[in-house]
Amino acid sequence: MDDVITELRSKLTSYETRIKELEADNAKLRLVVSNCSCHKAEKTLDIDLSENMYAEKLEKLKLGNCVNGKEKRKKKYSGHNLNSMDHHSQRLVALKIMYFGQRFYGFASEAQMDPTVESELFKALEKTRLVLGDKKGLQYSRCGRTDKGVSSVGQVVALLLRSKRKEPEGNTSVEHVDGGPDEEELDYVRILNGVLPNDIRVMGWCPVPVNFSARFSCLSREYRYFFWRENLNIMVMESSCKRLIGEHDYRNFCKMDAANVHNYKRRITSFDIFPSDGSDQLFFMKIKGSAFLWHQVRCMVAVLFLIGQGLESPDVIDALLDVDKTPRKPQYKMAPEIPLVLQSCEFKGLKFTCSSDARRALQLHLEKECRAYKLQAAIFHEGLSSLLSTEDDCSVTSNKTKKKASLHVPLMSRPTEPSYDERRAKLTFSEAAQGKSDEASVNNF
Repeated sequence: MDDVITELRSKLTSYETRIKELEADNAKLRLVVSNCSCHKAEKTLDIDLSENMYAEKLEKLKLGNCVNGKEKRKKKYSGHNLNSMDHHSQRLVALKIMYFGQRFYGFASEAQMDPTVESELFKALEKTRLVLGDKKGLQYSRCGRTDKGVSSVGQVVALLLRSKRKEPEGNTSVEHVDGGPDEEELDYVRILNGVLPNDIRVMGWCPVPVNFSARFSCLSREYRYFFWRENLNIMVMESSCKRLIGEHDYRNFCKMDAANVHNYKRRITSFDIFPSDGSDQLFFMKIKGSAFLWHQVRCMVAVLFLIGQGLESPDVIDALLDVDKTPRKPQYKMAPEIPLVLQSCEFKGLKFTCSSDARRALQLHLEKECRAYKLQAAIFHEGLSSLLSTEDDCSVTSNKTKKKASLHVPLMSRPTEPSYDERRAKLTFSEAAQGKSDEASVNNF
């Protein structure tokens, strides 16, 4: 038994000795692996540093070649937000715009109806990369908000556009008008007209100062309303429209917006009627003023048409302008929107221009559009000629005119709309009721 115990102790000692030897070998191996890892890391670091230095040298070489004109390459906008214009030179620019309004839901895009002239314009600006971002960052302003169907040959907008000018960083917001745009600038007219739909065209551009607003810097606006003479008494209309000149309260000649508009006084500086291009049948009214109310021009034209047809006396204008005696607007239809054109917007010191190439392309485009509409007019004229060849045309037209005259209700005898004070009282009541409702909801919560 003692021999067995002795033998087991001897084996245990031998195992302990072997374990110590293995632990020593393991420690040596760890040291070797550690040394190898450090060496490899140093080599990797050296390689990375070498590659970075090579890349920097290559980038400098490419930049140098680009400056010398030996190699063209795309710019690497490292660190720039591609949805921002911060890395481009910019300038505040006014654009003069023409559009045929028949297919548009007005000029402004806030009405949530498409298409609008403004929405099409911004599609073109974004497509050509002349702007990036929303309107708030572009210092955007517009001269007027023409209604659905209304056209213009002189609408003006202003906004920051990408520029070829090289200016020190931080100076892009400063602009001085020095007699006209730089000939070496981007050809804004040609660029935009290349992508705009056929019924919208940019007519010219001009640099403007940093405090410029297309709305508030406008000195006056001129509208033209085209119409056919037919059975209208032009002389009576000419004398009647003079009563509208001057500063008046035009609340009975507009669509009232009591929630946002509280002053209905406006100044009309001229109101005239002229034949169009020497025609004895096509005429236009030219109305010029500092600013206009919602639907004001179409309402004034509608009343003048009633006077020209002999359905109303010219004195009705005086009655409608006297808001003390006539605080409530009689109900009547406005004149149609299609013949109305925003002709021009007047600004101090602005001179719109475009390049000779852009002007030539614009002229060809407008001539082409005129020919297309003349062809359409010729087709409709053929249809009219065919219709007039039937019998009893004259009697039908005459009976229709007589029926219209006999059914006419004088303006001052018609049902009226709520007055401004009544509209404001209703709004105040609605706001108070809404406030109580909100307070009750909060208390219940």
